[in-house]
Amino acid sequence: MEQPNKNIKLVSNKKSRVILPNILTLIGVCIGLTSIKFAFDGKFELSIIAVIVAGIIDGLDGRIARLIQGTSKVGKELDSLTDVISFGVAPAFIMYFWSMSEIGRLGWLISLIYVVCVALRLARFNVNSEAEPSWRDNFFEGIPSPAGGILVLMPLIYSFSEIQFFKPNYQIVVPALFILIAILLISKVPTYSLKKIVVPRSTTIFLLFVVVLFFGLLLIYTFNTLIISGILYLIIIPVSSVHFLLIKKNNKIKDDSTDHHEDVL
Repeated sequence: MEQPNKNIKLVSNKKSRVILPNILTLIGVCIGLTSIKFAFDGKFELSIIAVIVAGIIDGLDGRIARLIQGTSKVGKELDSLTDVISFGVAPAFIMYFWSMSEIGRLGWLISLIYVVCVALRLARFNVNSEAEPSWRDNFFEGIPSPAGGILVLMPLIYSFSEIQFFKPNYQIVVPALFILIAILLISKVPTYSLKKIVVPRSTTIFLLFVVVLFFGLLLIYTFNTLIISGILYLIIIPVSSVHFLLIKKNNKIKDDSTDHHEDVL
């Protein structure tokens, strides 16, 4: 009798391994586009949730690709295009339908500027990712596009949250926040990158507890948790900048804007 093959692999080669992360990326595109449909129908709560889900998928597809050694150039470009849609185009449309349309053509112009800044930020990231590995890999230049996409939704999220300290003038707050986030996207302000973080085995259980706690709060107190997380992230930005400067000083590395590649942005 023929013996069964004990070495059967579900993921057998490089071409097969790239399928799963790319499928996740494409699912993220669909969810990002669906958030626009929700906003068009006036279902802004669902549109926020769709962008959050797209952000979670964006954080998983790259890690899964590296875990199963399924990274590819196509996947890298596809991920960037997905980010433009899910965290650039989608938030711009959502906020335009909700508030920005009230200020007329200026609101549309600000939305266009934000989307362009997301595209420029991703183009610069793709160029910089080809540089030699260094301690700088622990930091982004500017805020990442998923964070920017969620931050510009903060006024809308605040309107649904139970944390109502004051009632802002959204016709002023929303455009101002769009401009601020657009500047942070294309700036070179150092922000923490968690892509290459190394967690000691002794603290793994605490990390798992924190992650479970966060997602539990996100499920139960969705909008309150998002507001608090957004505020904490904005507070961490100057902290990460100071940390970057301290590491740079300790390593005695001069600030060279060109580093190992030409950066025209």
